[in-house]
Amino acid sequence: MASTTERGIKVQDAKARFSELLELALKKGPQVVTRRGVEAAVLVPIDEWRRLQKSARPGLKALLLGPGPRFENLIPDRGTVRRRKPVNFR
Repeated sequence: MASTTERGIKVQDAKARFSELLELALKKGPQVVTRRGVEAAVLVPIDEWRRLQKSARPGLKALLLGPGPRFENLIPDRGTVRRRKPVNFR
């Protein structure tokens, strides 16, 4: 693609030559698309996208609204916590 800026590929060029942009992403990695000189999007190969999704940690909202347990094991069972011997200050 001839019309790349130092920040990425212009959106109008990306639209006109999407196949070339896709090939670049597959061969050389993520490709940044700019709109009016400002970075707007990234075209990423699917394997890298899946890796990023897998490594992403869920946010607080997703954790609270998710189906998993939220408040289990907040207080440990009796007898499982090891305590230090009391200190004698005399």
